[in-house]
Amino acid sequence: MSLIVNIYYTGKDGSAKKFAEEMVSSGIVDRVREEDGNERYEYFFPMDDSETVMLIDKWKNEEALDIHHKSEMMKEIADLRNKYHLSMKVEKFKSLEEE
Repeated sequence: MSLIVNIYYTGKDGSAKKFAEEMVSSGIVDRVREEDGNERYEYFFPMDDSETVMLIDKWKNEEALDIHHKSEMMKEIADLRNKYHLSMKVEKFKSLEEE
């Protein structure tokens, strides 16, 4: 059963969108997608909130997510989040898909 994590990054003056753009342009997004156990890593922009970006992050299992959280990339992501002064809201779900 996969784990799905929705992360809402919120800032001011377009900073959340700039964060997502730098995540892509710096290559971090591609590196996360290449990690063992990553099944999805995509950003979305809510129509009714121009200051928020939502990340849908899907992992094969809890172990793969834990390994990702301990990786050096997490420091890079946190540094970018701080650079753009973003707050975060996190939701975590288990998918209903059959293994």
